Formats: sequence, C-alpha cells, structure tokens
Amino acid sequence: MGFLESFGTLASCIIAALIMLAFAILSFFVTVFIVQVGAGLAGYAPSGDFVVLSAALLATGTIVAGATPMTSLSDSSEWY
Repeated sequence: MGFLESFGTLASCIIAALIMLAFAILSFFVTVFIVQVGAGLAGYAPSGDFVVLSAALLATGTIVAGATPMTSLSDSSEWY
C-alpha cells in the first residue's frame, strides 16, 4: 500500500501544479486586459510590449505576495 499511496500523492501534486499554472496564466491574461483598458481610459496608447511587461510585473508580484507566508502578522502575542 505504501507504493500506491506515494503514487497517489505524486499524481495529486502534479494535478495541483497544473491547476495552479492554469490560474497563473488566466490571471496574466486578466491583468493584460486591465492594463490595456486602464491605459485607454487614461488616454495612452502603449505598444504591446509595454502592456505585456507591466502585466507580467503585476502578475508576478501578485503571485509572489500570495505565496509569501505572513506568519509575523498573525502572531497575536505582540498585541498584548
């Protein structure tokens, strides 16, 4: 049973990684759309490479911030 449990754990990790990759790509496309619309509302017409660069920076920052453990903020012993 140990081998089958290990295989199941490996399969679930691979599936979770693929789902997370799909969500990261989806968030990048949404960010590109938001940057394009925001630039249009501001009256700017940036080229595609600047739109993609800014969207990539925003999406990367969002993913890194979401993955960062914030254990120092949840420590309630400092508030007493």
